[in-house]
Amino acid sequence: MSAPITVVGSLNMDFVVKVAKLPLPGETVLGGGFRTIPGGKGANQACAAGKLGGRVRMVGRVGDDVFGEELRTSLAAAGVDTAAVLATEGTPSGVALIFVQAGGQNQIVVASGANGRLAAADVARALEATDGGFLLLQLESPLETVEAAASAGRRQGMRVLLDPAPARPLPDALLERVDILTPNETEAMVLLDRREGSVTLAEAPEVARALLRRGTRSVVLKLGENGAFLDEGEGGRHFPGLKVEAVDATAAGDTFNGALAVALAEGKPMAEAIAFANVAAALSVTRLGAQASIPARGEVEAALGRGRQ
Repeated sequence: MSAPITVVGSLNMDFVVKVAKLPLPGETVLGGGFRTIPGGKGANQACAAGKLGGRVRMVGRVGDDVFGEELRTSLAAAGVDTAAVLATEGTPSGVALIFVQAGGQNQIVVASGANGRLAAADVARALEATDGGFLLLQLESPLETVEAAASAGRRQGMRVLLDPAPARPLPDALLERVDILTPNETEAMVLLDRREGSVTLAEAPEVARALLRRGTRSVVLKLGENGAFLDEGEGGRHFPGLKVEAVDATAAGDTFNGALAVALAEGKPMAEAIAFANVAAALSVTRLGAQASIPARGEVEAALGRGRQ
């Protein structure tokens, strides 16, 4: 049996609008199709891990409203235990406003709502009986809650994975409690207090080494269509991405993290886990939405099989 996976983080209802082009500051553009789709970085990771066969539970907060019910229902349908997803009276569920243009690029604005009420005490209660397994964290919850979760996870013998998104500076004290750090190019630059911009494949080894010096035990640098770069302190390795036609990049990074945790929880070596996660993330960008875009286990395994032929 695979090790348990606990996700501490955000749950949002996504309001998704397709646009011909993303608006500039002060500009109004006409949109196309509109959908409401369950999302939130924490919930997306939990949904991905559940769809891909993991033993998963979610720790978070929603509002005492219809969106909160829908968010819990979506996770339960993916096989996720939602007993620790708490309803917060008098506070709306988190929402995200997402514009998606042709080719998959997007702009996202999040109103945290009940996610901002997730407290260290909530996490402590949820983790007190945990023994080992994997803990997935992101940054759409209060930073002090994320820090408390990382500390509690280490005390409980869990391997801590941190997706440092949305991008923001972080203290070394938090990174030192992280076993696997999974930034994308922009998040890596923010963590290193460097200029904004992407990371080329040639720059990835130096960036990964610099992140390791911040205290984390291993770095998986997510490079979009270029795949991922791994450094565990003994030299790096590049894992090419699966070439697909992108429709919407929303939740691709979350799908990667959920898939990575599932593979590691099943005892797969890191290289095999990253290959699995790369394919899951690539398949997710071929569809619109967050949780709606996450592939099933059979789809990922079929794509992996084709890649080996």
